[in-house]
Amino acid sequence: MDRVAGGTQRAQRQSLGRREFLLGAGLIAGATALGGRRPLASSRPTPMRAGATPRVTPTSVLDATASVAPFDTVVVVMMENRSFDHLLGWLGADAAYLDAGRQRYGADFTIDGNQTQTFTDARGQPVATHWLPGTTGEQHPYQGCGENIPGHGWNAGRAQMKDGFLAKGSGNDPFALGYYQASDMPFTEQLVRRFTTADRWFSSLLGPTFPNRQYLHAAQSARQKNDPGPLRPGIYRTTTIWDRLRRASVPAAYYYTDIPIATLWGERLYSITHSLDDYFDDASKGELANVVMIDPGFQFAQRTDDHPVGDIRSGQRWLRSVFQAFAASPHWEKGAFVVLYDEWGGFFDHVKPPLAPGSAAGKTDGGFAQLGFRVPAIIASPFARAGGVDHIVYDHTSVLRLLEWRFLGAPAQGGAAGSRGRWWLTDRDRHAANLGATFAAEPQVDLGFDVAMDLPAPAAPCTFGAKGGASTDGDPFVTAQSMEDLQDSRFKSASEKPWSQAT
Repeated sequence: MDRVAGGTQRAQRQSLGRREFLLGAGLIAGATALGGRRPLASSRPTPMRAGATPRVTPTSVLDATASVAPFDTVVVVMMENRSFDHLLGWLGADAAYLDAGRQRYGADFTIDGNQTQTFTDARGQPVATHWLPGTTGEQHPYQGCGENIPGHGWNAGRAQMKDGFLAKGSGNDPFALGYYQASDMPFTEQLVRRFTTADRWFSSLLGPTFPNRQYLHAAQSARQKNDPGPLRPGIYRTTTIWDRLRRASVPAAYYYTDIPIATLWGERLYSITHSLDDYFDDASKGELANVVMIDPGFQFAQRTDDHPVGDIRSGQRWLRSVFQAFAASPHWEKGAFVVLYDEWGGFFDHVKPPLAPGSAAGKTDGGFAQLGFRVPAIIASPFARAGGVDHIVYDHTSVLRLLEWRFLGAPAQGGAAGSRGRWWLTDRDRHAANLGATFAAEPQVDLGFDVAMDLPAPAAPCTFGAKGGASTDGDPFVTAQSMEDLQDSRFKSASEKPWSQAT
């Protein structure tokens, strides 16, 4: 595995000792005993005095050169099939969150979330959005057992964008108008209150799971509009960010929970592919690579990806365990942890997706220039603005643009050749907004909340099945025998211990 050894990757800890960091981060108790910095409030900062001027927005890391960027470890987690309004729309009406933001950043602080909407169904009848756990007759609100998987394919997405989320051809019924509140996802709630949320992060394609996941790895889907059917090793041939990082001798690693998605690009990515069990070990030792991507569990035994019929409470426990390992590691003080969702999953959102940055006006490139609906995106880092909102238009290739600037010689902004010539994979990442714009230069290391907080236990897995028969936009994680053989022989699923039923 290409890793930077723990003894050489990090300089000696400076003013903040290891135990003091753990205390301040809320990972062990007793922060006040050492007299360290007071953790940031999870919802409200100290109020400003009357007439005080709002705090000036910190300088962006992009104002300096990449070689002196204050972070050197980037961890990216991609979950499944949820829209922004569906999961995070509650932020738009959360008084404590908005008040905290206005005190920190000024009276114009806002976030574009809206969970109070009405859509017209195919019969012309209005149907309102609704809180899933409070919906009469909804017996499995955290899983969606027995519900139609909302439409999120190429054609369904276009019907939703043109005529609404219950229109003819949308593939949807009222389940797609359901939403969750802060109390339903308590760990995610803490992340958004403490760190930065992007409210203009669009899926890379108005289409389903695997084309969007291809954009995160390769800045393109090779013009594929649909999921590939049974997954087999080596079905993708595109050049990836992993290939570029390897050529530049940048340590990189991909960790999987049950299905090793990176192997879909063939044997050349086998060496960077590792079980999630290795991630926990590498993080604790301070041996994570500079670039890390992590996938949740996609299959029923330990489904933690938030895809419907998977319990979102399992997703909360899995996400907490992965973040906690990073926050407790020596990498945290110079690290960034990015949480994304691959696509909107057919769930409602009130913002019409634009064309990708750099697309010619009026030209959709056969539909591939069309971004998908907004997805939740959270940037957690000592350099993420506390309780902040980033309104820049991003898509999944903005992650690649960040990595290309930080490690591959790309300019901070724009598509010009960098210090080492061509740095981009395709025009998409070349013109994408650099996620680095969201990072401030001054760190706030303390987490300000208890990562080991109690989380509700998930229910027993439900039997997969859509109301009225299988949905055409159902579960794409079906593996061919060749994938199963590879997993049996080389890539073993991770254990379930870190996110088990126990708190």
